[in-house]
Amino acid sequence: MTDTSAPSTPMTEAEREEAASQLVDRFSLWSGAAGLIPVPLIDVVAVGGVQLQMLRKLSEIYAVPFENNRGKSMIASLAGAIIPASTATTTAMTFGSLVKGVPGFGSAIGALTMPVYSAGVTYVIGRVFMKHFASGGTLLDFDPPDYREFIKQQQERFRRKTTPADSSSPAAGQS
Repeated sequence: MTDTSAPSTPMTEAEREEAASQLVDRFSLWSGAAGLIPVPLIDVVAVGGVQLQMLRKLSEIYAVPFENNRGKSMIASLAGAIIPASTATTTAMTFGSLVKGVPGFGSAIGALTMPVYSAGVTYVIGRVFMKHFASGGTLLDFDPPDYREFIKQQQERFRRKTTPADSSSPAAGQS
């Protein structure tokens, strides 16, 4: 049986970045789907699992050694760096998960908020690790505070990517 997980020729930087971008986009969608799990806090665990798998795959793309425990602690420390950058996002994600326990109304609110925030956090984590690995970094030398400004930029990029065009602009209101 042939191992097809590693390419026979090394990827160029452009190919690596394209593969990593597609991976981050795909895992962001998976994370959003995991956010739909109707059981409070199980959804958060599922999202964490998706993020860990994304980090494992990014490590493969950038040929960075990966360890599960190190990966978990890196995601946790990066999440800690994202919290000051966007307390509203983290609060909404936690609220979105916990409110699912309230029958009816709570389930609907959780189903509307949790997937969006899960996808957004996963997107930012993926982009941060793409930048870190592309610059030659490893899991051993990752320092989340170094990426605060980049995190803010990626959060804004995700918002622009997922927010429909503003329909309140003067041109949109004219027929």
